[in-house]
Amino acid sequence: MYFTGIIIAVMALLIIGIFHPIVIKTEYYTGVKFWWIFLLLGIACIASALFVENTIASAALGLTGASLLWSILELFEQRERVRKGWFPMNPKRKHEYSDKK
Repeated sequence: MYFTGIIIAVMALLIIGIFHPIVIKTEYYTGVKFWWIFLLLGIACIASALFVENTIASAALGLTGASLLWSILELFEQRERVRKGWFPMNPKRKHEYSDKK
């Protein structure tokens, strides 16, 4: 029996699940100003995946990189969700939400 596909599927669920609260917490505490960190880390993970021979490790790096890049979009969408009142606003950063769109 080959478990590689199942292992990668479980990794995908876990990695995506881990990034959901990371995006929420990042937006809450810092806003969207550190989106570029997600970009750099995402590119680094995807580039690293190209040089890793092990299928599962390469898949983990690729999934993490893709999740980091997708998190950039989610970070900006999270800001909009906060503006709409769907998520709590950080009172220390209330001025960042005053330009309602």
